[in-house]
Amino acid sequence: MRVRFAPSPTGALHIGGARAALYNWLLAQGPEHATFVLRIEDTDPERSTKENVEQILDALRWLGLNWDEGPIFQTNNTARHQEALAQLLASGHAYHSTAGKAEVDAYKAEHGASAGFRGTPEASGAVRLRVPDKPATSFDDAVRGEISTPNASMDDPVIARGDGSVLYNFAVAVDDLDAQITHVVRGEDHISNTPKQLLVFEALGAPQPRYAHLPLLHGPDGKKLSKRHGAASVQELRDAGYLPEAVINYIALLGAGFAPDEELFSAAELAARFKLESVSKSPAVFDEKKLRNFNGQYLRALSSEELTRRLEAFTGHPNLAPAVEISREKIQTLRDFWPLAGFIYDGAGHDPKAFDKWIAKDPARLASARETLAELPEWNLTTIEAALTALVEGSGAKPGQVYQPIRVALSGTTVSPGIFETLNVLGREESLKRMDQALDRAG
Repeated sequence: MRVRFAPSPTGALHIGGARAALYNWLLAQGPEHATFVLRIEDTDPERSTKENVEQILDALRWLGLNWDEGPIFQTNNTARHQEALAQLLASGHAYHSTAGKAEVDAYKAEHGASAGFRGTPEASGAVRLRVPDKPATSFDDAVRGEISTPNASMDDPVIARGDGSVLYNFAVAVDDLDAQITHVVRGEDHISNTPKQLLVFEALGAPQPRYAHLPLLHGPDGKKLSKRHGAASVQELRDAGYLPEAVINYIALLGAGFAPDEELFSAAELAARFKLESVSKSPAVFDEKKLRNFNGQYLRALSSEELTRRLEAFTGHPNLAPAVEISREKIQTLRDFWPLAGFIYDGAGHDPKAFDKWIAKDPARLASARETLAELPEWNLTTIEAALTALVEGSGAKPGQVYQPIRVALSGTTVSPGIFETLNVLGREESLKRMDQALDRAG
């Protein structure tokens, strides 16, 4: 088995494209032991930039989707495309035609709107492929079953422009033939391209690959996935702080037909279980809220050392271990960490509403907590918790009435890791200094 992923480098790798790449990769890693070929379809000179190519390669590397062959650039195959084109012209399977839209419309007006256009060979013009005189062009889709297109309704497709440059469906078929691709796994938006590509294989007398067209991804609202649903590309997911292994796990399940009560899998487990024939025909729903939940589970499964390493790489800040340890249960993505615990390193922020509510209106509670903490003979998690618990019980206040003023003084906001843990990580000197600064501000 030989599979391929063949993106057009016209922008970032979108999530739907990443799923197609992943499904091909799973076939390569699974029991079939397929060869995974990466081809870059860079025939659009204005949009197929080096930067876009690198974005795609970068996204695949981040996801861990290593390829066996490539990247092969379609533009490097121009000579081979011309050779195949000349072969079809010589054999009579293709012909030159100057017919444009007006001629095609006139033909259909005469023969019927559903009649496929048939041209007359000319000395020059674009190159059209003859549609064979047979009932239909059919293929057995591994996901959708038999798909058939009546030949009578198919126009003789244009496979090369008047200047000789070949069009997409012709180039793709020739490239798949040369790469000996046996299975083409791609999105269902390519279904309409498949009959045209099959005609190219047939005209060249070449074996046809097996096709599998994946359902499109929708957002939770049932509409086609787009930026309005949140992150739309792999880079956006990375920048949002998702882990590649969580992303792989989640998008692998989108329509893969796995048991509904089984969700968390390693890449190796996914590869062992994945089967094209189990992929659903129905659109799959990409829900970033569910991905966040997946990611949170993956984060909490990491060792403290590994999570610290990843957070230090993500934030660019060293020596995060103490803050990571007290924050890990409250974050679902790497990007959640700094808004939650960055104050430990950057100093307290200032939320005027939080300050007015918890400190300015009644600074006595913070002053009492500051005095209690200052008297501790030892500064550690046990003594801090015991002292503040006793203060709450002795004052008759609710815990939040004591803890929130401390939290706002330390962080500047009402959101932080656990208050006992935060005090312990900041240490006696820094904690008391921040409380003093808050009390001075309160006047």
